[in-house]
Amino acid sequence: MKKLHLLTAAFLFVTTVSMAQTQRGNVMVGANLLNVTGTFQEGSDRFQLGISPKAGWFIRDGLAIGADVQLGLDHRKVDESKTTAVNYGIGAFGRYYINDKNVEFSKRSKFFLEGNLGFTGNNTKTKVGGAETSVETNGLGIGFGPGLAYFITPNIGLEALVKYDLGVGFGSSTTSHRVGLNLGFQIYLPSSKAKEIYREERNK
Repeated sequence: MKKLHLLTAAFLFVTTVSMAQTQRGNVMVGANLLNVTGTFQEGSDRFQLGISPKAGWFIRDGLAIGADVQLGLDHRKVDESKTTAVNYGIGAFGRYYINDKNVEFSKRSKFFLEGNLGFTGNNTKTKVGGAETSVETNGLGIGFGPGLAYFITPNIGLEALVKYDLGVGFGSSTTSHRVGLNLGFQIYLPSSKAKEIYREERNK
């Protein structure tokens, strides 16, 4: 009987993990990280940091829309050459979770597709000796790519997202392209629980 209870609990956990997070009315809050590295050695230093916090709401099962912010810094120094690249953006995103048992490899995982649209800026400055050059692109930002979420608990998912970002606008360069692997996490909560947390924080 004890084994039967354990099997039932395991089945309910797996079912909850595979279905509950992406139901209509739920919210998701988290962030993706890109190229967080630091390399420091004599004559050559490099520091990279990229983060994209986001928050979304499931308007139907498996489909969420929301807002995200993108911030990135890439600083490189080699001898007398120094390059600093700053990326930023704000906009809206949509994410669709693929609910097909034929493409899943684990009950705790979900594949998804994500796209975003908004304002973006990519500014790069290079200084060699006393000479300095800059390249800037500011305008419309479009991004899309596939991803995978793996749920370590019923409410927390670790994820990997391969993203292609395109910037089109004005500046010294009219277009910019970037492809990256984003690693991050998302917290999934029923809307009632999210509202309760918000009220508690507001009343402190």
